[in-house]
Amino acid sequence: MSLRADAPAAPATGQVRRFSPAERWIHRTTAALMGVCVVTAAFLYVPQLAEVVGRRELVVRVHECAGLALPVPVLLGLASRAFRADLGRLNRFGPHDRRWLRAALRRDKRHASRPAGKFNAGQKIYAAWIAGATLVMLGTGLLMWFTHLTPLKWRTSATFVHDWLALTIGVVLAGHIGMALGDPEARRGLRTGLVGRWWAEREHPLWRP
Repeated sequence: MSLRADAPAAPATGQVRRFSPAERWIHRTTAALMGVCVVTAAFLYVPQLAEVVGRRELVVRVHECAGLALPVPVLLGLASRAFRADLGRLNRFGPHDRRWLRAALRRDKRHASRPAGKFNAGQKIYAAWIAGATLVMLGTGLLMWFTHLTPLKWRTSATFVHDWLALTIGVVLAGHIGMALGDPEARRGLRTGLVGRWWAEREHPLWRP
């Protein structure tokens, strides 16, 4: 993706569509399932919270079902052309993304120093990381669930990876939510699908809606 080809048009007022209804549904459903996984995991592993729950077996089943369902919204979303197009954008990392990362590492907050298409480099890295982490959590969770199919060494290793990766996911999700709370216009884009053109031109100057 060249900078010249994706240069924005002249600044204008009004709104632009950022996400389709299908994309917003995918994000909300995935977020809800991830939230259930995080909350139930907390009640299973934090002693103070575990004491509050009387039916631990029920919490385990809810956690397992939410974890198994986590990839479903994305898989169903592949039927959406808009979602597939955005997956393609998330999977492309260009020279401007490296510029964005260098500016972020230098804590340079000037918008001119952080060129971005529809998604900036931070969003691309987060999307790739959370997708990989979800697959690892699903795989290790299945190894822990079907205990009769795997040797003890595998289950022990899977439990170790699952627990520590869950903690890491919790920290990363907290950062993700914190970033979202600091950008009301980005949240409005996920809520309504629309963002102000001024915001798009400032935060994602290489994106042509």
